[in-house]
Amino acid sequence: MSLMPKRVLWRKHQRGVIRGPATRGRTVAFGDWGLQSLEPGWITAAQLEAGRVAGQRAAGTGRIYIRVFPHKPVTSTPEETRMGTGKGEVDYWCATVRPGTVLFEVGGVTEAVARLAMNRISHKLPLKTKLLARRHGV
Repeated sequence: MSLMPKRVLWRKHQRGVIRGPATRGRTVAFGDWGLQSLEPGWITAAQLEAGRVAGQRAAGTGRIYIRVFPHKPVTSTPEETRMGTGKGEVDYWCATVRPGTVLFEVGGVTEAVARLAMNRISHKLPLKTKLLARRHGV
């Protein structure tokens, strides 16, 4: 099942530019371990789903949290279409990610299992990532 919004105000968005580090969503909030992005980029709904499946298989009874949601529609025109036919239809949905954003979290597992799960997830993503531990008592 693909992640996408139920309703949107505008069907098609412009691409935009990702500038600067993340200002929100930088810390581990729900689980004990988190996967933080180190570079800006787009993560498609299919990549998020692939990461969720791989992480859940590796985590076993642990809980996987997805901290980003694909709000951005990305359009494309069909192959062999001439210029000047307008903007294409929505092809897929993606999440815009800044450096420092926590993408996934896992809770209820040991450090070794969390490392394995986050490693499996990071192989499905197009960005460089690092493992974060939850800071208790801050």
